[in-house]
Amino acid sequence: MKIHILGAGAGGGFPQWNCACRNCRGVRDGSITARPRTQSSIAVSPDGTDWILVNASPDILQQLRAFPAAWPGPELRGSGLKSIVLVDGQIDHTTGLYMLREHNRRWPVWATGPVYEDLTRGNPILGLLEHYCGVDWQTLPFDSRPFAPQGSGRLAWHALPLSSAAPPYSPHRNAPSAGDNIGLTVIDPETGGRLFYAPGLAEISPAVRAEMEAADCVLVDGTFWTDDEMIRLGFSTKLGSEIGHMAQSGPGGMIAQLNRLPRRNRRILIHINNTNPILDEASPERALLDAAGIEVAYDGMEITL
Repeated sequence: MKIHILGAGAGGGFPQWNCACRNCRGVRDGSITARPRTQSSIAVSPDGTDWILVNASPDILQQLRAFPAAWPGPELRGSGLKSIVLVDGQIDHTTGLYMLREHNRRWPVWATGPVYEDLTRGNPILGLLEHYCGVDWQTLPFDSRPFAPQGSGRLAWHALPLSSAAPPYSPHRNAPSAGDNIGLTVIDPETGGRLFYAPGLAEISPAVRAEMEAADCVLVDGTFWTDDEMIRLGFSTKLGSEIGHMAQSGPGGMIAQLNRLPRRNRRILIHINNTNPILDEASPERALLDAAGIEVAYDGMEITL
């Protein structure tokens, strides 16, 4: 199984277009050691030929230009992308669907019932696409039953509900329901490789803990370093946990959780917010991650399991 990181940043990417925080300013003028990142999305393949797009970032066109496996050919119109899986209905994970409207056939899109509701009522992107390529919505089960997105080949996919938050535009923003946000486990029975992917995590339930422990690679929420990061910097009035993201630092934070995993697990943070100090590769926070053996995802990163 091959995993390609199309985008490793959180909403807005890095640098964010209207942000002059230390990180964004520093990556623009070269005063910090950091890589720009587009908004989070990955692609998964059983063979390096057929690929499943997991989340459709607003930066999808830029990401696909940099990813030869998704380029067209031998057909006049086509792509290595065979289907799309959505883990939630957030803007930074779904807006790229607009950019994929020139597809020459209906897109198979796998999403839970609550996400389908978000994308037909709150942000009716799926209805709009009926005027272009069209969408074949596939109900994504999130009770550990296996499902098989088109192009998966031998890969087995499973999903479980996560504690997080529905998008601000969601009809059930203030009444969270199971399936608003999911984590994905992808298993390659040929190699035994196992991926757990969850770019949005507010807490780690026993079920999530079990999936993380069983995985060979854990690719999880790295949005904020501290829970009050956005408040402290003057960008928001909400804690990270209030918008569905667990902080990395602190006694119960993501670092502490990842340090409890078996050492054989590869541990990688993704969905990194532009304010997070770990983006500065010379920062003390990044040194703490390095010492713990925790990696920070970047655009173009390749993982083989």
